Amino acid sequence: MDFKEHLTIVEDYPKEGIRFIDITTLMQNGEAYRHAVDQMAEYAKSKQADVVIGPEARGFVVGCPIAYSLQKGFVPVRKKGKLPREVIEVDYGLEYGKDCLTIHKDSIQKGQRVLIADDLLATGGTIEATIKMVEELGGEVVGIAFLIELGFLSGRERLKGYDIFSLTTYDEE
Repeated sequence: MDFKEHLTIVEDYPKEGIRFIDITTLMQNGEAYRHAVDQMAEYAKSKQADVVIGPEARGFVVGCPIAYSLQKGFVPVRKKGKLPREVIEVDYGLEYGKDCLTIHKDSIQKGQRVLIADDLLATGGTIEATIKMVEELGGEVVGIAFLIELGFLSGRERLKGYDIFSLTTYDEE
């Protein structure tokens, strides 16, 4: 299946000069969404993942159904102040400033095989921050799965040394 046929490019969103790739049109098509999740779940299964984690919010959109499909747990990675129990956190750089991600301190057990799932690989900053937290908790990142990769932003280079699976790649802006 050509997943690009089910994604919508929105010009100048959220600001002028940005070509936003909207995944909601893929999600609205039950067959395409299921096929995407199934392929990502097969990848996770091949990596023998013990748990699936995803950064908010779109990492939940792909990570939760992957975890459900594999009968594995799902661990949310959230912005600061959104998780109710004791957390660890990591600051990471954005295009214009900084942000902070958190994960519950007891969510990953030492030695657990972790699959990270998200909708989009752009520069890799969010996933790099997620990896740091998983490894700080003693987990092993066995794979990272994306619906979309923006190859021209070289996020894969930032995540060198980790196994990356992308359903579809855009190599040009």
